[in-house]
Amino acid sequence: MPPINWGEILFFLFIAVVIVQLYYYVFFFGRVAFYKSKPKTQSQQHPVSVIICARDEDENLARNLPGVLVQSYRSTYEVVTVNDNSMDDSKYILQELKKTFRSLNVVELTQEAVHISGKKYPLSVGIREAKHEVLLLTDADCVPASEHWIEKMQDGYDENIEIVLGYGAYHKRKGLLNKLIRFETFHTALQYLSYAMAGIPYMGVGRNLSYKKSLFFRVKGFSSINHIPSGDDDLFINKAATKHNTAVVIDPDAITRSIPKTTWGSWLRQKSRHYTTARFYKPKHKFLLGLYFATQFSFYPLLAAAIIFYDWRFVLPVFGIRFLLQGFVLYKSMKKMEEKDLWPWFIFLDMWMFFYYIIFAPALWRKPQKNW
Repeated sequence: MPPINWGEILFFLFIAVVIVQLYYYVFFFGRVAFYKSKPKTQSQQHPVSVIICARDEDENLARNLPGVLVQSYRSTYEVVTVNDNSMDDSKYILQELKKTFRSLNVVELTQEAVHISGKKYPLSVGIREAKHEVLLLTDADCVPASEHWIEKMQDGYDENIEIVLGYGAYHKRKGLLNKLIRFETFHTALQYLSYAMAGIPYMGVGRNLSYKKSLFFRVKGFSSINHIPSGDDDLFINKAATKHNTAVVIDPDAITRSIPKTTWGSWLRQKSRHYTTARFYKPKHKFLLGLYFATQFSFYPLLAAAIIFYDWRFVLPVFGIRFLLQGFVLYKSMKKMEEKDLWPWFIFLDMWMFFYYIIFAPALWRKPQKNW
């Protein structure tokens, strides 16, 4: 019996991983790279209720809420701000803003919901208080990138659409941490936006998300996930979205931007909390996400092993094919999502994702925290 050629096995494993990665970049991510909004023969401006939940966010409300209140939108819109048991000056800031902006509707919560942790209860209250069918969600630490945010997001609706997914980005700052935060956020959006365009919607982010009020009540709101602290955005979309009722909007004017974390510890805590909901996704979503994760995680170790134990002259061309296709798709996608300054760093940021998975993989099995 001939001896096992481990170098050859590693090389063919590497090829298999590259093939899977190329499939994701061509079939999924390329949809974002070549995204074009569908031309409409008739455009309707729906009345919109923007909903923002805040707890002890006085500085963020003072800084960001005016950007929502001064939107240029020809149809009717309101901004429902739910002040959830804040102990700071949020109440007084909202009172002052209400004197200037008639579209601001403030809901004061003074009691905690029993057995419902996280943001689901205040968000449910805000949805019940909303006057309009089209809901547009964002956070207190977010500001629209333009005064046309509402207009662009609601334009994603047609007669069959009940959910519109947008991109919630982070402000650009100096430093390595900011690049890592923004690349991870872009990378996540690249996945959920492209999956939705492929007819497999699995999540959205509450920083920039829209759905219809009737859909919320038809699926009984958050009743099936009230026991989970997080998930008011991704788990709700995972439950309610279908290939027929979901659309995406990718437009520089439709982006929201949030204040990024400035310390490694705060960012690690934030991301660990977010990943605790992934275990509750539908099986097909977990399979697709898990396969991509596995191939991306194993790509660089297999690359190094194949170079060492096989023949670099065969390995590097395979790497080059993936590198060129990845670079092209990421450039086009980053350009559309206003993250083009990250592109010169994409290979290093892609390598960083290997360590990122090591750091955050345990959060997939960790018990969720009960705060929002």
